[in-house]
Amino acid sequence: MGKVCPFRIVIVTIILLMVVNSVLAQDGEAGIQTATDMVKLYFAKAQLLLYAIGGVVGIVGAIKVYNKWSHGDPDTNKTAAAWFGACIFLVVVATVLKVFFGLQ
Repeated sequence: MGKVCPFRIVIVTIILLMVVNSVLAQDGEAGIQTATDMVKLYFAKAQLLLYAIGGVVGIVGAIKVYNKWSHGDPDTNKTAAAWFGACIFLVVVATVLKVFFGLQ
């Protein structure tokens, strides 16, 4: 490895200081409000996506449980409880997040 050019170190340091200065100069309250507004804007779509994922997980789980049940697997109850719990979890998370962000 060769020597590092001092000019490069100075340039990188100046750029780094400019970036840090611009980040620190931003209004924190306005940034938090902007982030909150963006979350509220996209949350309804994200909630529908969570419900859709829960539906797909439920259908896949029902098929897997049916296959285990039809083959006489003794592990069917545990598998059914796990898949059912996953579906309920997705619905509860969507609802709790809605309440958490005050989107009622």
